[in-house]
Amino acid sequence: MEFRRLGVTDLDVSVVCLGTMTWGEQNTEAEAHAQLDRARDLGINFIDAAEVYPIPPKSETFGRTEAYIGNWLKGRPGVRSQIVVATKVVGSSNRAPHVRDGRGRLDAKTMRIALEGSLKRLRTDYIDLYQTHSPDRRTNNFGRLGYVHEPDGDGAAHEETLLALHDFVREGKVRHVGASNETAWGAMRLLQLAALGRGPRIQSIQNPYSLLNRSFEVGLAEPALRETCGLLAYSPLAMGVLSGKYLNGARPPGCRLTLYDRFKRYSTPRAEPAAAAYVELARAHGLDPAQMALAFVCSRPFVTSAIIGSTSLAQLERNVASFTVKLAPEVLSAIDRIHDGNPNPCP
Repeated sequence: MEFRRLGVTDLDVSVVCLGTMTWGEQNTEAEAHAQLDRARDLGINFIDAAEVYPIPPKSETFGRTEAYIGNWLKGRPGVRSQIVVATKVVGSSNRAPHVRDGRGRLDAKTMRIALEGSLKRLRTDYIDLYQTHSPDRRTNNFGRLGYVHEPDGDGAAHEETLLALHDFVREGKVRHVGASNETAWGAMRLLQLAALGRGPRIQSIQNPYSLLNRSFEVGLAEPALRETCGLLAYSPLAMGVLSGKYLNGARPPGCRLTLYDRFKRYSTPRAEPAAAAYVELARAHGLDPAQMALAFVCSRPFVTSAIIGSTSLAQLERNVASFTVKLAPEVLSAIDRIHDGNPNPCP
């Protein structure tokens, strides 16, 4: 397993981060624990969760994923210090009206409630990486490329959020902080405030990144590299679309896009022809399509870790094997040609 430094911290994290958003919905607790055990065997030391998981979010399952992780940690004495646990706090712009009655903000009061809840469910005294799940303002994320200025929809200011995070770090309940679903302006603003002594420095940006969504490259890749604040890439397989299993209208039983019609982000009109082109390219070079897609993400210099979700041990093992694949220059060139002809079909 390859390890990379998380920001400017002293933490080295596996280039594969174990995603957990299916646990408690598609996966039972026993299955989650089996995945965690196998992930450790494979060298993974990085786990990403969120208070709102599992997905799709609903009041009946809120926090269940963290509770599964907490029970696993509790049942394995000595393991906690070997694992980098990341989780996220929901703010006002998240689509989770059942969380704190939809009135949550990324301010001190709300974030304190969220943090204490996560610590209790995770059965730990500290969180290694505590992230805002999305900006506390309306901006162009979750499938939007165009920006519409809506300051009336702003929640807590960055200064307010960082002040709350500063208290958590000072108390030893949080080691490091990060941002998720953030824009270039937001990331640089957070880094600027930290440089001015106004709060802890974000060490990572958790945003979507895959062959079907390379929008991170446009505004955020440069800050990620220049500011040593790397990408934690989520949906590197575009929810499985890049494996080819959904091509030609296929909907395999038990798969996420089969079970839940709410996931439209990777089912746009341009998604299928792009996915088909990448699948054909992989097969022409004797590569598994999913492994090519993951290997591409891993090869980007601004990526710290790629977050992979699996619903079975076999899928987990296949995905982890992808990170030993090195793509030939001609494959990378062909990937860029496909991208140039159909850029970012699934932002």
